[in-house]
Amino acid sequence: IDPPDHRNIRDGVQLLQELGAIDPAEKDVRKRLTQTGRKLAQLPVDPRLARMVLEADKNGCVREVMVIAAALSIQDPRERPADKQAQADQQHARFKDETSDFLAYLNLWRYVREQQRERGSSSFRRMCKQEYLNFLRIREWQDIYTQLRTVAKQMGIHLNEDDAPADHIHVSLLAGLLSHIGMKDVKESKDSGPGARKEGGRNEYLGARNAKFAIFPGSALFKKPPRFVMSAELVETSRLWARVNAKIEPEWVEPLAEHLLKRTYSEPHWEKDQAAVMAYEKVTLYGVPIVAQRKVNYGRVDPETSRELFIRNALVEGDWRTHHKFFADNRKLLSEVEELEHRARRRDIVVDDETLFDFYDEKVPEHVVSGAHFDSWWKHKRHEEPEFLDFEREMLVRESAAAVTKADYPDSWRQGQLKFRVTYQFEPGADADGVTVHIPLQVLNQVTDEGFDWQIPGLREELVTELIRSLPKPIRRHYVPAPNFATRFLDTAVPLQEPLTVTMARELKRMVGVPFTADDFDWSRVPDHLRVSFRIVDERRRRLAEDKDLEALKLKLKPKARQALSQAAAATASRQGGESLERKGLTDWTIGSLTRVFETRRAGQPVKAYPALVDDGDTVSVRLFDTEAEQQQAMWKGTRRLILRNIPVNPAKFASEKLTNAQKLALSANPHGSVQALFDDCAMAAADKLIGDFGGPVWDEESYRKLYDKVRAEIVDTTVRAVGQVQQVLAAWQAAERRLKGVRSPVLLANLTDVRKQLDALVRPGFVTEAGLRRQPDLMRYLIAVDRRLQQMPTNVQRDTTRMEKVHEMQDEYAWLLEQMPQGRPVPQQVLDVRWMLEELRVSYFAHALGTAFPISDKRIVKTIDALAP
Repeated sequence: IDPPDHRNIRDGVQLLQELGAIDPAEKDVRKRLTQTGRKLAQLPVDPRLARMVLEADKNGCVREVMVIAAALSIQDPRERPADKQAQADQQHARFKDETSDFLAYLNLWRYVREQQRERGSSSFRRMCKQEYLNFLRIREWQDIYTQLRTVAKQMGIHLNEDDAPADHIHVSLLAGLLSHIGMKDVKESKDSGPGARKEGGRNEYLGARNAKFAIFPGSALFKKPPRFVMSAELVETSRLWARVNAKIEPEWVEPLAEHLLKRTYSEPHWEKDQAAVMAYEKVTLYGVPIVAQRKVNYGRVDPETSRELFIRNALVEGDWRTHHKFFADNRKLLSEVEELEHRARRRDIVVDDETLFDFYDEKVPEHVVSGAHFDSWWKHKRHEEPEFLDFEREMLVRESAAAVTKADYPDSWRQGQLKFRVTYQFEPGADADGVTVHIPLQVLNQVTDEGFDWQIPGLREELVTELIRSLPKPIRRHYVPAPNFATRFLDTAVPLQEPLTVTMARELKRMVGVPFTADDFDWSRVPDHLRVSFRIVDERRRRLAEDKDLEALKLKLKPKARQALSQAAAATASRQGGESLERKGLTDWTIGSLTRVFETRRAGQPVKAYPALVDDGDTVSVRLFDTEAEQQQAMWKGTRRLILRNIPVNPAKFASEKLTNAQKLALSANPHGSVQALFDDCAMAAADKLIGDFGGPVWDEESYRKLYDKVRAEIVDTTVRAVGQVQQVLAAWQAAERRLKGVRSPVLLANLTDVRKQLDALVRPGFVTEAGLRRQPDLMRYLIAVDRRLQQMPTNVQRDTTRMEKVHEMQDEYAWLLEQMPQGRPVPQQVLDVRWMLEELRVSYFAHALGTAFPISDKRIVKTIDALAP
């Protein structure tokens, strides 16, 4: 007799090991057979099938699994003749289960048993033949099942009476098919870029030991292949096919294959929330990934590495939530000495992390690998030596720290009566790198840019040096080396008296004689850390916003700043037992005298705001504003609303009644949408004129009553005159509109668009109040000038275009000026008046014969803009 092939012996041993029948670690061969192995030997089927039955006993599905195991022991009882494949498939389709070919055996078994009970022997044979079932194989199937059941009872295996869940059945089957699992193959996609993934093939699976197989076309899973599958049989023909398959969940595998799994770990890292070192575990069975990435506690896997990471991250870097006193004291002391580095922008003052690591490494026991381990150890150690883990300042600081003084690196910044906390951050590239001034929200409205451009003394020389280097090359070459000129400048300059660049331009010119202006310095070339950052904080010092642009912060936080002022006013009134300064729903002046400036103290800082009446539509309110400019604008409108709502006779309605129907019809063509809206606009413009004529607005009740009486006496007549003026303006506007509609030429498209924009800007809803009554004659002249331009435009297009381009150049200059104004603040009236200079310029270009209100030219406009620019 020839001995068996070594490969067969090896395969047999591997199978027994897979099934848990032998223990390869046992050196005594006689003891290698496990309890499971002894039970497998008693069952009269293949060891894989026997293992399924044993597992089924644990899961309460022995009856179903023995049926399937018996079926897998024989040739498939379903026949498929070559000449009648379609008919056979049709008959067998009723037994299919979309997720499992194994369950098809159960369905067939139940059907056969039912037919046997209902039919005689001959009838049952004929039925088998008609439905393409092999009678002899069915008998064999039933015989094997009977044998299994008999042996199982003898072994004490319990047969369940109730139907078992499908998952329990499949888990039991999986116990015998651990090397017959597969995961749908997924590969990197070259077409979709890095990281993109695609299926390696609709039916291609990665199996044990890197085998590649596909689901057999006759399987119920062929059309919808699952992510993970187990197969009763792998048959190689044109390729490796998996026959009799079922969908499985990867989490079923791990408990069954614990003795076969390979575990690898990657990316060990500290996690603050867990107070432990975690890593990602990958679990594979014969190369098939069962768990792709699972986070686990790494302390049980590699205690040495975990201890090192715990010390470095939790103790040295402070990334740990704990209430231990030594930890808080050490972090505080370390923060204090690190602040010296941030101020001086040097990394050679504080000892490095290795020194701190060595300190803890020497003192913390080897078994401490996590926060929980540390807490357990320290609970006893701190009673023996409370200062065992305390830092000493001397061990943290090098000698070079003495050069950092508070004179050069102050803790606070003063601006007038205001005092702000200053902090330092040495982190190149970070937004807050450098000096940060902390500004309480409630005083934000009082803070200006003044002085911050000079920086703190410790960084001033570097700042001046970099500003010199930012000059254009023809100027810069006269100031080399830049550090020397920076030192000379700071020796003589008086800081904070005027903008830094203004002082530098004057003093540097005096040194060399080369003239230039403050605008020649390029702040964009200055390193970010040399520009002060502003951090706005609430009363609890919590960060609200941060930026190097103070005006941008003011605009962004304007609503919150106004709310803070309101809260300060309410708190002050509450302390004094009086009524809050801010009011709503006022219909008359019932507030006594309105203070022009509200002042109090909040969190040690002087708070200042500016109260004013606010037009709320039908009523007025008292509200606090950030600036005097906003106060003046609101107070005017609020006073106007309060006066108009209390005048007995509606001036707009009275003016309307004075007009004929024909006049009303003529006025109906207006940008307001209705005649009444136009009359209301005229009434407000009339009120503005009278309030200005009589010295308004006012700030106390007596002055208000006098102003009210004067306005009431003249408001009706003034409104009627205003309507008359506006009637003429609208007539000129309508004439210009008709003329514009009559000009049709593609060549004039840009010119006509310019006219359209001008008309829309001159006459629009609210134009009467916007321009004021005194400017209505000017409006009419501008509109007549538009009409004349349209008359002349077709006769000399080039001339019109040239003049239009000159106007556009001035408009661009004006747009630039408006951009320089602080956002969120009222634009000064002198700046707004430049708009009317542009209209006069148009008159001088397009209708010179009409004359202008004052001498006008491009140069005059540019000069005015330069004078108004901040």
